[in-house]
Amino acid sequence: MKFSCEKALLMNAISQASKTVAVKSSIPALEGLLLEALANDLVRVTGYDLKTGIRALVPADIRETGSLVLSARLFGEIIRKMPDDTVYITTDGFTVNLRCGLSEFNIQAIDASEYPDLPAVEYLNTFEMKQEDLRDMIERTGFAISQNDARPVHTGALFEVEPTEEGKHKLTMVAVDGYRLALRREEVIRVHGAKTFKFVVPGSALKEVKTIVGAIDDYVEVIQGERHIMFKTGDVILVTRRLEGEFLNYKQAIPSNSSIRVTTDTRRLIQSIERCSLIINETQKSPLRCTFTDGCIQIKTSTVLGNAYDECPVIGNGNQLEIGFNNRYMLDALKAVPAATVDLSLNTAVSPCIITRAEGVDAPLDSFTYMVLPVRLRAGN
Repeated sequence: MKFSCEKALLMNAISQASKTVAVKSSIPALEGLLLEALANDLVRVTGYDLKTGIRALVPADIRETGSLVLSARLFGEIIRKMPDDTVYITTDGFTVNLRCGLSEFNIQAIDASEYPDLPAVEYLNTFEMKQEDLRDMIERTGFAISQNDARPVHTGALFEVEPTEEGKHKLTMVAVDGYRLALRREEVIRVHGAKTFKFVVPGSALKEVKTIVGAIDDYVEVIQGERHIMFKTGDVILVTRRLEGEFLNYKQAIPSNSSIRVTTDTRRLIQSIERCSLIINETQKSPLRCTFTDGCIQIKTSTVLGNAYDECPVIGNGNQLEIGFNNRYMLDALKAVPAATVDLSLNTAVSPCIITRAEGVDAPLDSFTYMVLPVRLRAGN
């Protein structure tokens, strides 16, 4: 194997692929990166931990094709520290010579045959969407992905593609952890396969998807296979296994009717909750006691550190409903809201609070929904 390429391009590919390198593995090759010099003047860099894999392509001047596995940590550090110039890589057996400017290294590699193949993904169903939209959806739902392995399917996010009445298609992304639910919708294009399909992507993989899609006006292709999902953008692909199991029926879980609905400024409500949260910490926990009155939410809490009280103005009458919430769960949901004004819908002190875009705002009302379950309040709580 013998090739040369720009240091910056190679470093970017290493950074991308290294995100899915196994930290510790019974297969030593998985702690490295698979480096392949291809005949079409491209170098392919692959990281894979048997669950999720990232593969990136780098344009290069290929003199001799070949493939080897290099320590991800050592290889990445060497390239990162090298001057901003052309990198020359030559192999002699399992010894790899790295040169750039006046710097030169010789390191040992592993036989590429010891590196497991990245899973092939059948093109059962596919769609495309803007990279910035997918990134935004992940950021605004990821907080609600469960960390509890008791229900493995809920450690991922549901992707559901459906046709709209206008003849287009929309993607609904849903995350749930037993205490809150986060839902976002965006339009998708170039849908192939079934009219309606769904799958669950592991939360750990979605964190890496965020790193390969940017806040740019370009597209990412999502491919559903029998057992795996592929995200493809530019010269980078990410392959991850699908999570199997019965995901929560979110359409039934979200109440369709509410006896109380108030409208408030998102930022002002966040600030009120944050002020009351100052006397709540990991050791001194206490729910927020929220009373929905006519034109106001009264928020108070008490711990051994003291007590706090704040008010947030609203439009509407809460009929003196008193309900308790975990402060962090409410803040997570409100901070993920992509709107300056929201509607809060409630029924009783033991039913969830539904957060949606306020009516009258110039945007689809169903573009997001957040649901936060209440905390039971005791007298003197």
